[in-house]
Amino acid sequence: MKVTEFDYELPEELIAQTPIKKRDESRLMVLNRKEQTIEHKIFKDIIDYLKPGDVLVRNNTKVIPARLYGKKETGAKVEFLLLNNIEGDIWESIVRPGNKLHVGAKIIFGDGILEAEILEVMPGGTRKVEFKYDGIFNEILDKIGLMPLPPYIHESLKEKDRYQTVYAKYNGSAAAPTAGLHFTPELLEKIQEKGVEIANVTLHVGIGTFRPVKEDTVEAHKMHSEHFYIKQEDVDKINKAKQEGRRVIAVGTTSCRVLESIADENTGMVKPIEDDTEIFIYPGYKFKCIDGLITNFHLPQSTLLMLVSALAGKEYIMKAYNEAVKEKYRFFSFGDAMFIM
Repeated sequence: MKVTEFDYELPEELIAQTPIKKRDESRLMVLNRKEQTIEHKIFKDIIDYLKPGDVLVRNNTKVIPARLYGKKETGAKVEFLLLNNIEGDIWESIVRPGNKLHVGAKIIFGDGILEAEILEVMPGGTRKVEFKYDGIFNEILDKIGLMPLPPYIHESLKEKDRYQTVYAKYNGSAAAPTAGLHFTPELLEKIQEKGVEIANVTLHVGIGTFRPVKEDTVEAHKMHSEHFYIKQEDVDKINKAKQEGRRVIAVGTTSCRVLESIADENTGMVKPIEDDTEIFIYPGYKFKCIDGLITNFHLPQSTLLMLVSALAGKEYIMKAYNEAVKEKYRFFSFGDAMFIM
């Protein structure tokens, strides 16, 4: 399969640069895979498409202000983007300028409240970095770090919490699970009142989610790894639904990737586990666990567009994307949403 088969024309003005004023008033495109229909709604209408007994599985990771600007001992300016916490105060980080930051280099951030030393050059050019500081690391990040907005967003973010879901709980992501940005506490309460159960997974989103596919063929691409875990109480909700023939609906591709990584081939049942996933879902994949997906609109030729094509069918998805362009939907992280049934 050629990567170019997942291309579409997107005018730059449709790339959302700022979040909409009210989270649940973004637009919602509803796709019914069986009927091959396309409906245009508002996100809060999602409640009309959820049924009592459904289990909504969301990713409760929290984005850390992972972009840091500092100086080498020479005074040269550098930029760090924290990717994942390897252990203790040792992190994997993207560094710029990479050709100037060798093993042993020391960097100072925020007038000296945080220091770092390059320990190792990792595969792909990222660095293993050790931080030194007094106090609590996350509090220091909150003080001097910036939200790591995707490269296609050029506007500054006025409110930090708009790049967090309202249910974000566990620190660790370099990017938000953006399908969840549309939910408000009030909408979630109404959904639960309708009889929909809510389960959580935690997958810390890596910056690899924005990396382009550089191979010519889909099958040759290797996915980045992301760390996740799921607790027993959430496993129980999902498994009971599977046993009783109720729907499991993933909020976002991150939740989908967790469930499909751990689901049993035959039953779709899941288990409590902490692990890393490199699952790559593209057309031809047979879904084991999920029955529906709430997601945003994804970049052309991206692995996420391949994932939704696997779920809904490539021709149907490309038709929907072309209609979204025609109808001037807002695209990507701060953009509008899609529900695939």
